[in-house]
Amino acid sequence: QVQLVESGGGLVQAGGSLRLSCAASGRTFGRYGMGWFRQLAGKEREFVAGISWSATTSYKDSVKGRFTISRDNAKNTVYLQMDTLKPEDTAVYYCAARGSDRERVGFTPRDYDYWGQGTQVTVSS
Repeated sequence: QVQLVESGGGLVQAGGSLRLSCAASGRTFGRYGMGWFRQLAGKEREFVAGISWSATTSYKDSVKGRFTISRDNAKNTVYLQMDTLKPEDTAVYYCAARGSDRERVGFTPRDYDYWGQGTQVTVSS
């Protein structure tokens, strides 16, 4: 069982930056693949970025070059550095963990076993 707690969301102007953190419980964090998703009210949850247990990364096309996912296994934490934010990045951001097939990045919500409660990111124009 893994518990995930996101932090770092907030209100920022377009062009600004935020860093999201996701702290995970448990001693086996390094064995999990991790991902960040986002969701707008009434819409499906969409993949933003993922990192495998071996630190292979993958990104949604619209965030490539602006967002960076990383992990610190010693701190049981995964990060999402978001730069050059745009109003269309506004959403609730969720952290997720997967225990199976962790060599690969998962791209859909059903690829993940555990979820955080979400953190709101609002980008004003």
